[in-house]
Amino acid sequence: MQMLVNCSGCRTPLQLPPGALSIRCALCHAVTHIADHRAAPPPPPSPHSAASHGGAPPQGSPWGPPPPPSPHGRKRAVICGISYRYSRHELKGCINDAKCMRFLLINRFHFPDSSIIMLTEEETDPYKIPTKQNIRMALYWLVQGCQPGDSLVFHYSGHGSQQRCYNSDEADGFDETLCPLDFETQGMIVDDEINTAIVRPLPRGVRLHAIIDACHSGTMLDLPFLCRMNRSGQYVWEDHRPPSGVWKGTSGGEAISFSGCDDDQTSADTSALSKITSTGAMTFCFIQAIERNHGTTYGSMLNAMRSAIRNTGNDVMSGGAVSSLLTMLLTGGSVGGGLRQEPQLTANEPFDVYAKPFSL
Repeated sequence: MQMLVNCSGCRTPLQLPPGALSIRCALCHAVTHIADHRAAPPPPPSPHSAASHGGAPPQGSPWGPPPPPSPHGRKRAVICGISYRYSRHELKGCINDAKCMRFLLINRFHFPDSSIIMLTEEETDPYKIPTKQNIRMALYWLVQGCQPGDSLVFHYSGHGSQQRCYNSDEADGFDETLCPLDFETQGMIVDDEINTAIVRPLPRGVRLHAIIDACHSGTMLDLPFLCRMNRSGQYVWEDHRPPSGVWKGTSGGEAISFSGCDDDQTSADTSALSKITSTGAMTFCFIQAIERNHGTTYGSMLNAMRSAIRNTGNDVMSGGAVSSLLTMLLTGGSVGGGLRQEPQLTANEPFDVYAKPFSL
């Protein structure tokens, strides 16, 4: 079994190679000596306790090393779908989103099943319940040991929110956040941490795609550039590098994120698009664009997603409700009011969105 140890400098979880006596952190470069960590990890908690009480999972990870290369290149994915079942924050479509994304990656983009980590409440492995600690461990697993030619995917469907930013990294004064299953006791995952975990370590030749279906998700990865596109398909790249000057790009790799809406918008959890079952509006339109061959380039992909959501119009609200966490916390339930989300595209570097072919 592989083991995770916390970096002695920044406390980032690091996956210890078999037999290693020390490990250097790729983020802060501190060296952590392993002599104090060689005892066997404690037994994992039951799935009930992890989900219901927000208990942090043990530091050992059963996921093992990255998968070996396949004929289609080495591919890895973390898929997270959180329904917050039996709570006032419950969403109906997020686990459906996770299952659909897994099917797409395996059957359309040739991701090996063994290279995909699923984090949902339906998982029986306590390490795969979407708690804050398990999501953090999965993100570090995703990028660990990545090599030129690797393709990485992070898909998240669940609640997103915002909180006040105090370090001058955000032009609007707010950090974007993901809400793990145990966010009420363990807190949210802030965009700065996501950037540190899966963006900044990417070496040259590695490509990361994030698909974030959540409220307030426009700049969830804190990538330096946002593609601002109008309804005619014309676009400009906005410079979102933080005023503080902190570097939010990669270490030479490529990072691109599709998100469900702008930072000040909410995303829909609805049955109006599929007509069969509840899904996240953004995830459904993302998969639909690919299956209908509308997503040949990043620009056509973004246009197809936005058109599908716009054309659904207010019918969306008859099938589901906008799942704004902030509104739900205030009202104790979902509220309507029209669909006002526009999927967004961000990247570590600007590029021609109509010339660059889309692929995962």
